[in-house]
Amino acid sequence: MSSSSATHLIIFLLCLLVAAVSATDHIVGANKGWNPGVNYTLWANNHTFYVGDLISFRYQKTQYNVFEVNQTGYDNCTTEGAVGNWSSGKDFIPLNKARRYYFICGNGGCFSGMKVLVVVHPLPSPSNAAVAADHSSTKSAAASVVGGAAMVMPLLVMASIWFGSGWI
Repeated sequence: MSSSSATHLIIFLLCLLVAAVSATDHIVGANKGWNPGVNYTLWANNHTFYVGDLISFRYQKTQYNVFEVNQTGYDNCTTEGAVGNWSSGKDFIPLNKARRYYFICGNGGCFSGMKVLVVVHPLPSPSNAAVAADHSSTKSAAASVVGGAAMVMPLLVMASIWFGSGWI
């Protein structure tokens, strides 16, 4: 393989690695979980959400649930017109678009503060990728690395075939 091809391969693989391990799993309420009496506005304001991140809700599945609603549902604590609902007690919801997401508890918990608004930002440009890799203090490193490895390995094989190297 020529040095030019090797350089391109290295750059390609580094870009894949940064993309694969930079997604963050934001656990709503951190160690307090999805429960009444938690200031979820403060929690959300202490996080930066990017496209591709996850938001996770942890709660007693016999007591609470999660609904994704519009702003009216969020403001009025109603589930009418909800675009999604979850009730497993360990819900992982992908944040796939740059927009505002509104989540409430549909079992009446919304009236006790169980609602959260998150603003999801587009992915930063490649020049800012290093900043994005450390965009949350509660990053789930284990989940990111395991999920990233599962994503990267097939791509490494594909890149190896594409660039014609014999190292895999």
